Parts: sequence; structure tokens; C-alpha cells
Amino acid sequence: MKKCYYLLIGVVALTLASCGGQKQVAQKVMQSDEVDVVTHCSGPEFFSDEKAFRANAVGLSVDQSTAKKKVLSDARGELATQVEATVKRVIDDYTSSYQSGLDEEAKRRYQDMVRTVVNQVLAGSRVICEKTTKSISDGKYRSYIAVEMKADAVVEALNKKISTDDKLRTDYEYEKFKQVFNEAMQDNASSQAAN
Repeated sequence: MKKCYYLLIGVVALTLASCGGQKQVAQKVMQSDEVDVVTHCSGPEFFSDEKAFRANAVGLSVDQSTAKKKVLSDARGELATQVEATVKRVIDDYTSSYQSGLDEEAKRRYQDMVRTVVNQVLAGSRVICEKTTKSISDGKYRSYIAVEMKADAVVEALNKKISTDDKLRTDYEYEKFKQVFNEAMQDNASSQAAN
């Protein structure tokens, strides 16, 4: 009977020891399964603020130049999306606050103007950060990039485009438009800082 008792205690002790050992092994696996990821050209210093629109992207390819082309295209696409969304919001706010009775033709003209201006000013974007890495395991290149476009360039392009349109120029007031634009840029900066 004593032998059974000692045997039972031994089995329980081994079971408890092995369970604890499995926990430690599982914890070590979980800890070693995670690694810090470094995303170059990213972070708060690369967020849009009240002075500039900024966007970043990452591109992956077996060819270094293809990785760079992909990432630059993606970053500029993101930049265009930000500018277009902001400009549309500014025009909506400006036309509803400072102009009454805006007809459908004028709204359409503003929308067409937004597309044209975004395409024009996108050519003036500049790279503010660029880094390329190569994976040892698969040989692929990873390209990181951040681009920016000055907000003043967008306002000036919009002003120039509106000023040359006879119908839009009639009720257009540059200082009021710039005020609405600056408020939208401050809102953009605040929302990115909060995220």
C-alpha cells in the first residue's frame, strides 16, 4: 500500500513538473516568436500637419528598382487621396459658408478643378525619406519611402485655377478660401496626432 502511495505521489509530482515545464517552453516559444518590426520613413514626423501633406509606403520586390517604383507610386497615390479629400472638403465648406445658391454647374466646375489641381501639384511632391533593405532569407528588396507636398503649393494652384475661371472667379474671395483651407489642414494635423 505504501508503495502505491509513493508511486501515486511520484506520478502527481512528475505530472505537475511536466505541466510547469510545458508552460515555460510555451512561454519561451511565444516570446521568441515575436520580433520588433522596424518601419522606416514612418512615424509622427512623417504625418501630415498644417504645413504639408505627407504619405509613406512600403514596396517589396525581387528587383530593387521595381521595389522603388512600386513604393513611390503607392506613396504618391496616398498623397493624392489625402489632397483630393481635403480640397473637396475645403471647397464644400467654402461654398456653403461663403457663397449662397451655388448651382450644379459651379459645383461640377469645382470638382473638375480639384482633379486637375491635384494632378498638377502631385508633380511637385518631394521625397523626404527613403530607405531600402534586402532580405537575407529570400533576397527580396523592401523599399520604404515618405513623400510630402507643401500645403501652400496646393492653395496657390487652387487660387490660380479658380482665378482663371470666369464663372468661379465672380464670387471667389481668396482670403476666405485660404482661411477655410488652413482650418482643414489644422483639423488634419489634429486627427493624425490623435491616432
